[in-house]
Amino acid sequence: MPKKTDTPKSSSKGKKRILIVEDEKPLAHALELKMTHEGFETTVAYTGEAGLKEASTGKYDLILLDLILPEIDGFEILKELKNKHCKTIVIVLSNLGQDEDSKKAQEFGVKEYLIKSNVPLADIVKVVKSSI
Repeated sequence: MPKKTDTPKSSSKGKKRILIVEDEKPLAHALELKMTHEGFETTVAYTGEAGLKEASTGKYDLILLDLILPEIDGFEILKELKNKHCKTIVIVLSNLGQDEDSKKAQEFGVKEYLIKSNVPLADIVKVVKSSI
């Protein structure tokens, strides 16, 4: 029998784990419900500090990250994750629609950059499913 050297990121049930870092509670709740309904295991962080703490555990398959957050902004979280060589897939979900914001996020290796007001929840689910 092969020896296991890595602990899988997914839970023992085989569900993919998603961290939602979003301070707008109605949107965070809607994302949580939608992702759970689609078979993902979710955790929600409402502040940048809580999001960074959770993201740093490395136990998530994907992070949905807002950029404008209390305490620590999303760019700081991206910087910290990059410094820690975190390989977790990150999808930015923000209201910042400027090209420079998107380019700055891309420099940190985000998989996708989605503008909240332009993307329905169903499309966010599609992007998440195609990313993990």
